[in-house]
Amino acid sequence: MAGPGIMRMVVNRFEKIMRLGVLLTALFVAGASAAAAAVKPEAAVAAAPPPVAPIAETIFHIGIVPVTNAMICTWVVVALIILIVRLTTWSVKEIPTRGQNLMEAIFEGWESLMGNVLDPKVVRWVFPFATTFFLFIVISNLMDLVPGVGSIGWGVRDATSSLPLALEDTHTPLLRPPTIDVNLTTAMALVFFVMSLYWGVRYNGFFGLIKHVFGVKVATNKWGYAPLFLLFIFIGVMESFSILFIRPVALALRLYGNIFGGETMLTMAMAQKSVFLAALLALPGYFFELVVCLLQAFVFAMLSVAFVGTLCSHNEEEHTH
Repeated sequence: MAGPGIMRMVVNRFEKIMRLGVLLTALFVAGASAAAAAVKPEAAVAAAPPPVAPIAETIFHIGIVPVTNAMICTWVVVALIILIVRLTTWSVKEIPTRGQNLMEAIFEGWESLMGNVLDPKVVRWVFPFATTFFLFIVISNLMDLVPGVGSIGWGVRDATSSLPLALEDTHTPLLRPPTIDVNLTTAMALVFFVMSLYWGVRYNGFFGLIKHVFGVKVATNKWGYAPLFLLFIFIGVMESFSILFIRPVALALRLYGNIFGGETMLTMAMAQKSVFLAALLALPGYFFELVVCLLQAFVFAMLSVAFVGTLCSHNEEEHTH
């Protein structure tokens, strides 16, 4: 079991990472809103609106910073995580309570998984970030399944309903799942990108990292070294392109695309006129989306760990020298 001192240190790291994520998300949303405002109205496509808006809608402004429904939901998720973590670790004991036992099980499970991929000292660096990513993404994704998220807000009144606040179409929901906003997933991917490069330099040294990416990684004689050197230079260029562009983009868009697709699927299922048909389509959809929410959180965190592992490792050729 993790000791009390380690538990307190990890909890403090979690809160710092959460605050950084919220700040980056606000900056990205402000930039995206400014870009959208620059688009001329005549450039808009005259077509039927999609069942789910592909971007988060602005609810109000704090100064010049727009606050979207996804950002409000992000604050709710962050507050919920901090509250749960603090309540379960408020008084860390040698004989853990049920809540402390649960948190320690999560910490130790992720530490064990990372230990199979990373060097022990790298695990200490990556562990708070990867575990925070997992917890935050899981709860953010599951917000998509909470009744009222995405359906309570402002829209067109349903004239056929006897309920006073029933809406036929909610064009501006009060809350939307945080991971439905590509600004948030992009911010998390950029945090991973910056930190992975930092850990790579810290582990290998600056020139050691360059050698790790571009250097010849197999044993050879002097006659075979020149063609292999050219081959590994080419491989290093491709690897650099992957590190700088493909990995962050893949992390951001995979998570966003899966959760956006799930929300669209559930919205279309619930929009059926027949209550029986809506339930028939929505129930398996909810189960499928639950699996997707958990799986995508795990995939994002584990891909982050695996990508760091490719930068913070020594091959056998390096060890023999």
